[in-house]
Amino acid sequence: MFSYAPLWKTLIDKKMNKTDLRNTCNITKQTIADMSKNKYVSLKSLDKICKHLNCNIYNIIEYIPDEE
Repeated sequence: MFSYAPLWKTLIDKKMNKTDLRNTCNITKQTIADMSKNKYVSLKSLDKICKHLNCNIYNIIEYIPDEE
């Protein structure tokens, strides 16, 4: 499973909220909603976020192995 927990921490560190992220990166409300539920988001959206926040992918997403 992938988690966007690092993104929410990055936003706090940059004193931004989800609306700021949406407006700054020109991504949709649905994309923000999907990330809030740890759902699939396109690499294009992740690329926009990395560019506009000037960060690396590990600052916005992390992999959490499924427990078996």
